Amino acid sequence: MPSTPEKPSLSTRHPAPEDLTRFAWLSIAAAVATILLKGSAWYVTDSVGLLSDAAESTVNLVAAVVALVALRVALRPPDRNHNFGHSKAEYFSAAVEGVMIFVAAAVILMVSVQRFLDPAPLDNIGIGLAISVVASVINGSVAWVLLRAGKQHRSITLTADGKHLLTDVWTSVGVVVGVLLVWLTGWERLDPIIAFAVGINILVTGWGLIRTSTSGLMDASLPAEDNARIVGVIETFIAGFEEDDVRFHAFRTRESGHRRFMEMHLLVPGDWTVKRGHDVAEDLTDALLAQYPDLRVNLHLEPVEDPRSYEDIGI
Repeated sequence: MPSTPEKPSLSTRHPAPEDLTRFAWLSIAAAVATILLKGSAWYVTDSVGLLSDAAESTVNLVAAVVALVALRVALRPPDRNHNFGHSKAEYFSAAVEGVMIFVAAAVILMVSVQRFLDPAPLDNIGIGLAISVVASVINGSVAWVLLRAGKQHRSITLTADGKHLLTDVWTSVGVVVGVLLVWLTGWERLDPIIAFAVGINILVTGWGLIRTSTSGLMDASLPAEDNARIVGVIETFIAGFEEDDVRFHAFRTRESGHRRFMEMHLLVPGDWTVKRGHDVAEDLTDALLAQYPDLRVNLHLEPVEDPRSYEDIGI
């Protein structure tokens, strides 16, 4: 009775993705702190500009919780129903954050119009502005951490959250300047005008997040510079086969959250053995992973002399 072949061990080429949920917890902590601070600033001043700032921090909290869930889901390995993993969960996080930003902006715009029609004096402005500045420093620090981590780990969730917090910082700066001008000039309607401008700015941020997440869900190709660099590695590798006709075509790439995928057809002489063709494909894969360790490479071998090998050359 023939022996059952041993099950091959899992490939060590692609290590498990790093757990990034610690950054989401940091964002949640920052959101809670800034909500308390900005809410206090609004309470003591009765400024709709500061209220709009506090409302955006509430959106930050919801977005951070959604990011935490998305990062946990994206961490799951491939399974029977999700053969390519769960990394696209990060795009849903960015989309939800974009929608929440639209909701917050709508509320801010409505309140600012009401206050413009019925202006009211501001109280304790100095204390309110000091509290708002402290909250902005917290948001700015966390935004810098998230943007750096997002770039390092290629996480659209962390990048979106970082950009949102950074937008919140600039929003806070505008609100603080606006409330300060109200204090100096006594023009009460300037407060709702600043709040309205903040609402428009938030809408722009929300649209950008939704557009980015939609692009990712549509399996967009890698950036042009990455594609050119990958093709350069392939061409350099193939150039080493001076005595053999080795070519490639049907080159495609796509991005899914923090994962990157590449596939192509490798054409080799038809009289090569399966082992030789496989060894060349594995060597080329190693050369690509040396430049892009997180790249998932899928190569299809074809005989260079067979006309059927060129039926998909335009793909």
